[in-house]
Amino acid sequence: SPPEKAMVCFGNMFIELPKAKTREMLRQDQEELDEEINKLRKELRVKVNRLYEAQGKPELKGFNLNPMSAEEMKLINRILEG
Repeated sequence: SPPEKAMVCFGNMFIELPKAKTREMLRQDQEELDEEINKLRKELRVKVNRLYEAQGKPELKGFNLNPMSAEEMKLINRILEG
């Protein structure tokens, strides 16, 4: 049977933790990273629009588009596969 523990790297050391705990930690980290990425994307859009406005250029078209979610991508792939 597969081992119930996983080796996880924290900085420059490896620690053996239960797989369930490791999976939960990774899921939480990914959620936090996704939130931070989305926050930075929103801030970037505002900053780019301000920059273009200050330069007297028209607003970028299509810049306010949002990426598709994983669920939307799965549905698109199903449609394309037939």
